[in-house]
Amino acid sequence: MTNYIYATSGKAVGFIRGRFVHALTGKAIGQLNGTHVHRLSGQYVGELYKDQVVDKHQGSFGNIGNPGNPGNPGNPGNPGNPGNRGNQGCPYPDVFDKLL
Repeated sequence: MTNYIYATSGKAVGFIRGRFVHALTGKAIGQLNGTHVHRLSGQYVGELYKDQVVDKHQGSFGNIGNPGNPGNPGNPGNPGNPGNRGNQGCPYPDVFDKLL
């Protein structure tokens, strides 16, 4: 089962495979350290919260370094029809785009 990541608007924007965050195309764009989300280069971006990458205003958790290229697992398919789960009422700003 694929764990999708959604924008706060509800649109699927990526997915998680292992400890890596991928764009829907399969390209690796980030990495996880617990709930902390970092760019693939290691810089902290935000937190994983209800399948979203958001800024919870917790400060910076630093740079965890580049893990190398985890490869491209390919497109995981559509998360459902129409691929939009709707707005979940998230109180935090969406920062997924900072991974791109």
